[in-house]
This record gives sequence, C-alpha cells and structure tokens, in this order.
Amino acid sequence: MAKARYKFRCGVTLIELVITSIISVIIILAVGVLLVGGNRAWQSTYNSANKKIKQDADAVAIAFGSMGRKSNRLHNPTDLLHSGYVLYKVSGWTFTPAVPKTTNPQEVVSGEAVEFRYWDVELDETDSHDVMNVMKTATAYALFYLDGDELKVDYGPYPPGAVPPGGGGRNTSGVRTVVLAENASTDPNSGAGAFSHTTIGGVGQGSVRINIILTDPEDDETINVKTSTLMRNIWPR
Repeated sequence: MAKARYKFRCGVTLIELVITSIISVIIILAVGVLLVGGNRAWQSTYNSANKKIKQDADAVAIAFGSMGRKSNRLHNPTDLLHSGYVLYKVSGWTFTPAVPKTTNPQEVVSGEAVEFRYWDVELDETDSHDVMNVMKTATAYALFYLDGDELKVDYGPYPPGAVPPGGGGRNTSGVRTVVLAENASTDPNSGAGAFSHTTIGGVGQGSVRINIILTDPEDDETINVKTSTLMRNIWPR
C-alpha cells in the first residue's frame, strides 16, 4: 500500500500577513502618540521655565536685590544730598521726593521710582586713612523706574545723582540705561507705585519693596514680582 506524502510549504498566509501588518501599525501609532505627547510635555515645560517674562522676573529680582544690598541705608528726608536712597513720585518726567502723607508716626510711603546710592570704587590701601570725608555717602547710583511699559534702571556717578535734591528731571549725562523688563505695570487696584518703604517719624528704615506685574503679550500670562531689599551699609554712623 502506498504511503501518502505531505508537502509542507514555508511562509505565511494572506490572513496572517494582514493581521501582522495591523498589529505593527497599531504599535507604531502607539509609540508615535507617546513620542508626540512626551515632546509636547517637554516643550511646554521648557517654555514655561524659559519664557521671556520669567527671565525678566529673574532679572528684576536679581538687579533690585543686589543693588539694594550694597547701597547706603541712611535715609535723610531733610538732607537728600547726603541721603543713602530716595523714593520719588513721578509726573511726566518730573521726579519729586516721596514723603509721608499723614502725621502718623509710622507710614508706608510709595513712589514710581527709587534711587539707590552706593560705593563702586575699591578702598585705596595706599592711603594713610587719616583723613576721610564722612559726609561722602556714595560714588554711584542706580535709579529704578517705569518708562511706559518698560522697567528700566539708570546707572550713573554720584554726585550729581539721578535727580536734583529738590526734584526735577532725571539726569541723563554719563548714564547707562538698562531695560530690565518689558510689558511691566503696577497693580491698578492698589493705587500705589511700583516701589515703597516704611517710614517712622518720616525716616525710612532701609528696606525698599518692589511690586510690579509682568504680562506675556502672547498668552496674557502674568507674573507678580514682589520682593524687598535691605540696605546693609550705614554710613556715616
């Protein structure tokens, strides 16, 4: 009796090929969705951490804090020529020293600009140090102010300083201006300026605060930059 012979063919059927292709497409689509989602999440995180208003906020906080910490703490409202720092009310381009509005012994005084005065020269170690001008409180100044929707700071020599002692236009001679932030504004509901300090008996206590709002023009996201700086130097004592 003859034995039956079976022939086995290598390969796959059409149905198996179709099923394999479908599974492969599903896997590829799933991986693609994961990659796209991960990329979008990374891009969103990167943009959130590095968008311009956040960079501006960091620049404002660093510049304001560093200038304040090395400035003279003395605040003398009766002798602005030798005062360590001055807050100003600004009307147009006229700067007027900000003073308490009431007779209360303690008051928060605000303004649209602040001038920090500080030393920017090294001590001359070859000097005998026998003679010092104790009334010379600074050699340079930094004036922070809002110009439209830009927060700027002017760096210049002292004297003459940023503004004449009795008020007036800001000094522009020999001044270096830096734009710290764009799209900057103050809180319209507070009724206060961008800068403030607390006075006791009309004398500031050496701690100046900044409160501004930065707005991203693309998505209207806002950041409230609110910080303070404490003057460390008291000269003359």
